[in-house]
Amino acid sequence: MKNNIATADKIVRVLLAALFGALYFTKMVTGALGLVLAVVGGVFLVTAVAGFCPIYALLGIGSKKKAH
Repeated sequence: MKNNIATADKIVRVLLAALFGALYFTKMVTGALGLVLAVVGGVFLVTAVAGFCPIYALLGIGSKKKAH
């Protein structure tokens, strides 16, 4: 697994994960949408910590600059 997420991308993912988690756990968003937000937030958090996004890898892209 090669890192393909830049620092700015990681920060955005963590902030979105925190927002989605807060919306779900405070019950501001409930039902299916709340569950989807919680799962997406979890995925964002895991990918930010790992520094690897499988979707980026499948598409052959990444936000991290390549070293020369």
